[in-house]
Amino acid sequence: MSFATLGLSDAILRAVTERGYTEATPIQAQAIPVVLQGGDLLAGAQTGTGKTAGFTLPLLQRLSAKPATGKAPIRALVLTPTRELAAQVEESVREYGKYLPLKSMMMFGGVNINPQIKQLQGRVDILVATPGRLLDHVQQGTVNLSQVEILVLDEADRMLDMGFIRDIKKILALLPAKRQNLLFSATFSDEIKALADGLLNNPALIEVARRNQTNELIEQRVYPVDRERKRALLTQLIKDNNWFQVLVFTRTKHGANNLAEYLNKDGITAMAIHGNKSQAARTRALAEFKTGKLQVLCATDIAARGIDISELPHVVNYELPNVAEDYVHRIGRTGRAGSNGEASSLVCIDEHKLLHDIERLTKREIPVVQIPGFEPDPRIKAEPILNGQNRGGNQPRGQGGQRRPQSGAPRTGGQGPARSGGNSHAKPATAGKPSVHRFGGRGR
Repeated sequence: MSFATLGLSDAILRAVTERGYTEATPIQAQAIPVVLQGGDLLAGAQTGTGKTAGFTLPLLQRLSAKPATGKAPIRALVLTPTRELAAQVEESVREYGKYLPLKSMMMFGGVNINPQIKQLQGRVDILVATPGRLLDHVQQGTVNLSQVEILVLDEADRMLDMGFIRDIKKILALLPAKRQNLLFSATFSDEIKALADGLLNNPALIEVARRNQTNELIEQRVYPVDRERKRALLTQLIKDNNWFQVLVFTRTKHGANNLAEYLNKDGITAMAIHGNKSQAARTRALAEFKTGKLQVLCATDIAARGIDISELPHVVNYELPNVAEDYVHRIGRTGRAGSNGEASSLVCIDEHKLLHDIERLTKREIPVVQIPGFEPDPRIKAEPILNGQNRGGNQPRGQGGQRRPQSGAPRTGGQGPARSGGNSHAKPATAGKPSVHRFGGRGR
């Protein structure tokens, strides 16, 4: 559907066209008319579907239709879970609203609060904020939310995962009762449904992709490898395939730091991005990654939320996430806006159960590619991943767990049976070429 048919002003359409867009994505085509009508909205959309424009465009349209004069109050509030997502959303507001008489501002922690206080003394029509820093301003009396007309909760599922529910409730209590509410979430958990029930008034429901469905444009692969050899395999994959703009996920901040340091020593430019990094360091890393100056960005799940690169080609799960739904979020960083992408997972014996959970959630089997020289050692036992942590390659192995099947094709789960194929074996790889097969299944 063309943007020109959605009821947007010429000023907004001009800005959209300048960014190279003419056709709306499904979430945009459905959400924009609903928001323009002024009703509440509950929208479920995977990352990369264009949901940011799905609410920023009609929000700009509604506010510009009745512009305020003088020192305008804050009329729209967008809450996001992370600094990076706040920056991304506010950039979209500025770009799409460049020909409108509206002013926007982003607000998040990790930076000096005084410049934000000064900016709030001027005109701010649209405020994009993280909950914690917004409440800091509320406590200091530097922000007034009493005239907010539109509230947007972006990536609400992640905000709940990060423990922001109390902050959100405090913020809601400061808003006028009569307002338009828009809630966007990648998943519809029971907690999200409960939040929606208490927040939204007779909302329209839009769900553009089946729950927990992965993007079909993303080519997914699993590379079996022993825990201690993951770094060497990642280096080989990057160099042999000449990968650039590779977003690599680790479970921990410490793991991201160590991996980035290792890659740099191996001649691959890399930086880590996580919550312990200063905002200046995170902004620099993202800027260099987007321009291609930085080849690899090592990130934790939370830090990677909001990374929006329209044609990011490669996502690598250096370690699988403990929560299967996070896999969908991770690989959703690639294959965005109709472009193709690749998602690779380096899986050791400790992670077979996690892989099984991911495949059960997404209802698809992920092809396995065995790289010659990196075949897992069948003598290594599985080591449980405790409290969301992975011991990593430099730690001693535990004694528990199960042995990898002697056939050389590992089982998918910690205790479950091998998948399809029974006793068949993978075909041996020819020298220098990877073999593609199923865990516990027949070769392909």
